[in-house]
Amino acid sequence: MSNASPIKQFIAGLPKNIFSGFVVSLIALPLGLGLAIASEAPPMAGIVAAIAGGMVVSILGGSHLTITGPGNGLVIVILSAIIGLGEGETYKEIIASGYLFTLAAIMLSGLLLFLFGLFRLGALSEFFPSSALQGMLAAIGVGILAKQFHVMLGFTDVKGNTINQLVQIPNSIINLLNSPSGELILASSIGVLSLVFLFSYARLRISVFQLIPAPMWVVIASIGVMYYYDLILKTPDVLGSNLMITIPDNLLASLPRPDFGKISTSDFMGHTMSITLVAVIESLLSIKAVDKLDPLKRRSNINKDLRALGIATVVSGFFGGLNVVTVIARSSVNVNNGANNRSANFFHAAFLVVFILLFAKQIQKIPMPALAAILVYTGYRLAAPKNLLRIYRIGKEQAIIFVTTLLATLMTTLTTGILLGILVTILVHIIINKSGVLFYRNWLKPNVLMYLEEESGNYYVSVKNFCSFLNFFKLKSKLDEIPPSAHAIIDFSLCEFVDHTVMEGLNDYSRNFSRQSGFFEIIGLDVHEAKTEHPFALRKSLPESSLLNFQVSLTKRQKLLQKLSTILDWDYLAEPLSNYDNLERFYYFKTKWINYRYNNLESKNKEFLLFDLSYSEGAFIAREDLRSTFLQIKVSNKMPVFAMDKENFMTTIFQLSGLEDIDFKRYPDFSRRFYLRGEDVKSIRSFFTDDLIYFFESHPAYYLESDGNTLLIRSKERLASIQEIKQMLAFAEELLKVLENK
Repeated sequence: MSNASPIKQFIAGLPKNIFSGFVVSLIALPLGLGLAIASEAPPMAGIVAAIAGGMVVSILGGSHLTITGPGNGLVIVILSAIIGLGEGETYKEIIASGYLFTLAAIMLSGLLLFLFGLFRLGALSEFFPSSALQGMLAAIGVGILAKQFHVMLGFTDVKGNTINQLVQIPNSIINLLNSPSGELILASSIGVLSLVFLFSYARLRISVFQLIPAPMWVVIASIGVMYYYDLILKTPDVLGSNLMITIPDNLLASLPRPDFGKISTSDFMGHTMSITLVAVIESLLSIKAVDKLDPLKRRSNINKDLRALGIATVVSGFFGGLNVVTVIARSSVNVNNGANNRSANFFHAAFLVVFILLFAKQIQKIPMPALAAILVYTGYRLAAPKNLLRIYRIGKEQAIIFVTTLLATLMTTLTTGILLGILVTILVHIIINKSGVLFYRNWLKPNVLMYLEEESGNYYVSVKNFCSFLNFFKLKSKLDEIPPSAHAIIDFSLCEFVDHTVMEGLNDYSRNFSRQSGFFEIIGLDVHEAKTEHPFALRKSLPESSLLNFQVSLTKRQKLLQKLSTILDWDYLAEPLSNYDNLERFYYFKTKWINYRYNNLESKNKEFLLFDLSYSEGAFIAREDLRSTFLQIKVSNKMPVFAMDKENFMTTIFQLSGLEDIDFKRYPDFSRRFYLRGEDVKSIRSFFTDDLIYFFESHPAYYLESDGNTLLIRSKERLASIQEIKQMLAFAEELLKVLENK
């Protein structure tokens, strides 16, 4: 495939991209409707944004696997703009007129977004501290949850700011419990049960459930309930019009048009800048996150993508739609379903057009509490307490920045909140360094020296004085010049301070180098103190206390592993290791993110390596953390590259999307039981001899993958028990004997 022309590669990838676009559209439909309603915009506004984004950005964009459409982050700023720019005596009049002015602000923000890309200002995203950004996203999540929780219970008339809406949640619950209204009971039942399902979905390891995304299941089930009341119980309109989706009969004729009547006012420009700021931040964060998930290790042209997003936003606003941004949750689903180019974004938009044209009547059967439940779940994922706990583990000062930004955003505006977050970060850095002079002299000019070592061919980068989120872009500009396949040495021995944002950014570079067979080595931090053991904790040069003594308290399972290592006469190391021996070369990890491996058991001859692994799928709110036990075996004989898994419903779907299953006509039981894939089909067929096939038929099914020299074995997508580990080792030893006798 790598030697084929781009056109042939595009055509060959169509089945995968069409399939992935369809799956993404199943998520985009309910989210588009829900995000628009949460913003007090017409329901179709979110769908228009998704269609405009998919059509325009897939053609003009500079990224490969991203999905574009309405974003979670813009709900609060759009709602604020609609209310702030609205005119009228009643709430409905304010919303009606405010939305037309907001459409004008959306179009202008699209123009600004285009100019950001035109003047190559994508690097501005580097000037935001990581913890402050996380606090801003958490505030957005709280805002979404606060408003939609009431709608989920059947109350659509709760007004006020986010704080007031949070305070009124107990009142809505009490009113629900005391209300005899059948309509309210039905509405709240749909909402609460939908939310319970969304939280339980990840635990349902049933293939048929995983085929359709959780939000679409909620939509399908809620539509079914409405049809049950309509057709079976003969009680149409069981829920009031305020609790149901409404779509105009003539969509094109009823699309609202922007009103530029307030373009010269300060309020209009203030809301426009807030919309643009959030759109830029959300898009850039998502683009970078998706690039890390790309199996082909491609890097997006960020400024080209900003220009495309700007054009798409102008188009969307003109036709009455919301802003168009890059969205991480839908993009992660796109990657995980095998998409390999921008056409998946186009197909996701095309399927939405089909849904609206063919199923408009069914869409109007969706009750608002079901969509509200989806948004409550989304808001919770953004603002989950574990996010604060994760930040706290990095450092107490990062938790202070996070909480300050969150509270400031909730009590003021989003722009004010992020600016206060930046200010607090700067103050924290000054306090930690106990010197404003160091900060003042170096906040925009770190002394970065880079040169290529002639003898070794290594790139050496020396960073002096002070390195924080404000000047990290200068270090990044040097690091971007180094080929990811090279050996880079980053020396911080002359740098007195390295902040959390920099440490997190350097980790991204390290992973990128590792994925492309390079080596990214950070030295000089052994003379720095970190307040926590977290690898992203900020570092301060304190020679007297730079050495940290870590003590590991073994769990019961670890003690049993240690005992097993003694029996086997293997080496055991419980501590986490960031060196995972290039596991990313295996197909299984192409779209996954490896964090670290731990509980390492290794044979004396280095032939067997058993370990627990922490890794994840997706990113941000779509991120799912996983832990599994793997066994890696070195094989003396050369093997073809292949992957073999137990045949199931999902593997059948993968085959329909273009991933071929290698079957053996002589062994129907094996072919029925296992899903085998690989590029060199002839070598794979030759490798799978009668004895090897019989071995697999007579043993438990494991996930098995070869990179040509080693085998990777996994039992389940969870940590294995001691007994399961023993069974895996016995399986591997017998398999190795079969392979050695070939």
